[in-house]
Amino acid sequence: MQGKIALEEHFAIPETLNDSAGFVPGTYWDELQRRLLDIQDVRLKLMDDNGIETMILSLNAPAVQAIPDHKRAVDIARRANDVLAEEIAKRPDRFRGFAALPLQDPDAATEELRRCVTELGFVGALVNGFSQSESVDDGNTPLYYDLPQYRSFWAEVERLDVPFYLHPRNPLEQDARIYQGHPWLLGPTWAFAQETAVHALRLMTSGLFDEHPGLNIVVGHMGEGIPAMLWRIDNRNAWVDVPPTYPAKRRMVDYFTENFFITTSGNFRTQTLIDALLELGSERVMFSTDWPFENVDHAANWFDSASISEADRVKIGRSNAAALFKLDR
Repeated sequence: MQGKIALEEHFAIPETLNDSAGFVPGTYWDELQRRLLDIQDVRLKLMDDNGIETMILSLNAPAVQAIPDHKRAVDIARRANDVLAEEIAKRPDRFRGFAALPLQDPDAATEELRRCVTELGFVGALVNGFSQSESVDDGNTPLYYDLPQYRSFWAEVERLDVPFYLHPRNPLEQDARIYQGHPWLLGPTWAFAQETAVHALRLMTSGLFDEHPGLNIVVGHMGEGIPAMLWRIDNRNAWVDVPPTYPAKRRMVDYFTENFFITTSGNFRTQTLIDALLELGSERVMFSTDWPFENVDHAANWFDSASISEADRVKIGRSNAAALFKLDR
């Protein structure tokens, strides 16, 4: 399929590069560094070779979210966003941008999002999970975005009418004891999905989407496991008639199917895609690769031959993202 749009596609600046060092064995690190720092060379060739017209680029993880010092977090976010804007300006026909945001400081994050959208022309934000703040337990307590101090930030996201991509990161050490002795379960094997799914469910149960029904949240990797669990999340012991103990007014399936989109990033399995289509409909799924942590050709070759209708392939591969991010205007 030609004309695909991919939207979980990462880059790094020198200050954030080493944040990605632990995600591949040492022998692969040189290659991953080259991939992360390249935008205009190999990346464009891979796009051309695999029918990808547009990539929406975002900073690698955890980067800004793992900088407890507010001033430095703001500085790195602004620096990364300015670098990205310069790269997009070289090929605005091929690249768009997601803002990196210092959500340690909700007011600063709101201001930076506004700058990125209104001045730099970015099409949304991608944030690498929870943030750490020096003002909260010296940065050892994760700040999730269902907390009350983020409501004004979410109001601005809704006002600007841009999507928010909730990207994974590993849990902090004190919250990762379940993985002790099993480090292979961290990262993309399991911990990324579990961490992101819990964060998404916290947003849903908090009542955020009752207050701001126009919000659009994107999660990758075929929905981080949530689509397959929607019935159980809402019904659990279905014969026990007790009211919900959370503030949200509706079922989780309602929020997930109305306020969330998912992508195929880093999860190239047709059976999982078909389950997502049955749960969400083809209008809520979008193609992505997760470059440079996954290969562009692996994603594209799988997607182009997946056993789905051609109408759905066009929606997932291009038209859903074009509409959500207003790319054809």
